[in-house]
Amino acid sequence: MREYILTFLTGAIVTYLLVPLVLKFAIWFKAMTPVRDRDVHAIPTPRLGGLAMFFGMLAALLMASRLPHLHKVFTESPTWIGLLSAGGLLVVVGIADDRWEIDALTKMAGQVAAAGLLIMNGVQLLWIPLPGGTLVLPPSYGVPLTIVLVVATINAVNFIDGLDGLAAGIVGVSALAFFLYAFLVTVVVHLDHQSAPALIAAVLAGMCVGFLPHNFSPARIFMGDTGSMLIGLLLATSMITVSGFDPVALRGSINRFPTILPLIPLAILVVPYADMLMAVIRRSYDLRSPFAPDKKHLHHRLLDMGHSHRGAALVMYLWTGLFSFGVVALSAVKSPLVVLSVASLVAIAALVVMAFPQLRPHGRRHRTAERSADERPRQPA
Repeated sequence: MREYILTFLTGAIVTYLLVPLVLKFAIWFKAMTPVRDRDVHAIPTPRLGGLAMFFGMLAALLMASRLPHLHKVFTESPTWIGLLSAGGLLVVVGIADDRWEIDALTKMAGQVAAAGLLIMNGVQLLWIPLPGGTLVLPPSYGVPLTIVLVVATINAVNFIDGLDGLAAGIVGVSALAFFLYAFLVTVVVHLDHQSAPALIAAVLAGMCVGFLPHNFSPARIFMGDTGSMLIGLLLATSMITVSGFDPVALRGSINRFPTILPLIPLAILVVPYADMLMAVIRRSYDLRSPFAPDKKHLHHRLLDMGHSHRGAALVMYLWTGLFSFGVVALSAVKSPLVVLSVASLVAIAALVVMAFPQLRPHGRRHRTAERSADERPRQPA
């Protein structure tokens, strides 16, 4: 566990320290987010923050590869070659989009190519759970399902990246929950505690934590597509590599939940997946492209209900934490009813906070002050 913590801290610290340098580069490179009808920021803001996250990932992986125990993960498979090459490709595509705003089909092609690089280096869904057993996936099924999962996760993260600190916070919470689950499984099933899913999740959580202080409302810099596609890729890779665990060893280890291991990451990401699904259905119903932007995402609806930018982000964090850590708890405890009861109480509290933002003490005064701060022009540092 200490080596995971050191890897997490390396990714967080390097990302945090590099963001100011990337911010200056973004201004010089003219990679700025204009104020558009669908946006919630008041002034043009630099993007390319994902570039700092990419170097944070590199530093964290380099640190892990030099540690006494975690270095074994790098010798077991070429997963890291695929992750670095796919991540590098998406960073290049993201930089081009953050500067010149390339079309959706070009970005989609880059995402599919990144998934292909992962597959070429052994990152592929190997099995999925079924009632009473598991289904081993031959390459003819595993390859296309892997591509779909990678592309869907990248776009789910991209779709929620519309509010200061939202994508970094939601993905960070999800990564922490997934790390706990992946590490828990290795402990309970008596596998090697050093595993690729847990390491990737720790690196991802560190990147998000290091970036969030610069990105929380009012944001000084946005991660842009450079960052949203990168962290979506890492999240998908951590989920896919879980299928490398032996399903026979998992069955009955704690309770019935370890037998649905690959579905647990999907439940952890229920908030961004639900937002993406609703957006696709909504836009298709209106006879528009699924990638056509609008102002009807979950965070937009929270703003319309009277939440401040920070309040809306915190509510989304709460939802994500409720689902992700609730699912992890269900996989670990002997009495799932206890977890369900606690989760139900938290869910009721979250719904009250969401539906009645005016019930918060001094909520109106805080929202008014925050709106005034957002409306004042500020120069990026």
